[in-house]
Amino acid sequence: MWFEQVLFFVAAIGALAGALGVVLLQNPFYSVLSLVCHLLGLAVLFLLLNAEFIAAAQVVVYAGAVMVLYLFVVAYIGGTDEPLRPESGGVAMFAPVFALALAVELCIAFISSGLQALDTQGADVGAGFGSPGQIGELLLTNFLVPFEAASFLLLVAAVGAVVLARRRRGLEDEGTGAMRGRGDEPPTETIEVRV
Repeated sequence: MWFEQVLFFVAAIGALAGALGVVLLQNPFYSVLSLVCHLLGLAVLFLLLNAEFIAAAQVVVYAGAVMVLYLFVVAYIGGTDEPLRPESGGVAMFAPVFALALAVELCIAFISSGLQALDTQGADVGAGFGSPGQIGELLLTNFLVPFEAASFLLLVAAVGAVVLARRRRGLEDEGTGAMRGRGDEPPTETIEVRV
């Protein structure tokens, strides 16, 4: 019993430290790595809640595949020399006020719901709770429409990312929108050499 309590605090501190690293680190590459640490801490917390499938999906899908995609985006875009925070303006002025208001609201919600559940054993769940079979049954019966809508939204986002990457690389003409690179026209760039 004491091992679970120690593991809970270690995983919670790791998840909070990873989340703070995402927000506070200046380098986007280290920020993405902090997000990986945050997701691993969340996976341990899901394991403590007997949600093994969600913990495995957290590691495989989010900490694995999605974070690799984020690292590719950071490597492609770059921007480590540009400041992440504006030096002045409305965002710089009101961001601490909104952050403090959100922190107070979350503390009130956590404390009010946590005090009621101090001496309880938690919800009584069945033996198959969180199993892949039960999650698959729920996804294909009760939550089929939201599941398909989320997959369609991810498909639209992937197509939009490809279109934006093609425009960034200059694969389309600005005036006509025709594809370049077929050898129809010579490149229009000129290089000036000074001696």
